[in-house]
Amino acid sequence: MIKVKTFTQNLEIMKTINELKTLDEQVNKFLKDENVKKVVSVSDTATTNNAGMTMGIIRVVAYEI
Repeated sequence: MIKVKTFTQNLEIMKTINELKTLDEQVNKFLKDENVKKVVSVSDTATTNNAGMTMGIIRVVAYEI
């Protein structure tokens, strides 16, 4: 069975590397905790504010259990 899980992370100026590392850790923990057998797809999308500045990231993971 294929399932989809969405993760989000706010991004702040000069802290992006740590925030992306935190997002990776969150996703990896989920995959381990749920005993995911196969990742089918991973997609990242940036979110922006009204001025067009990046303010967050959405990561969607499709996986098989």
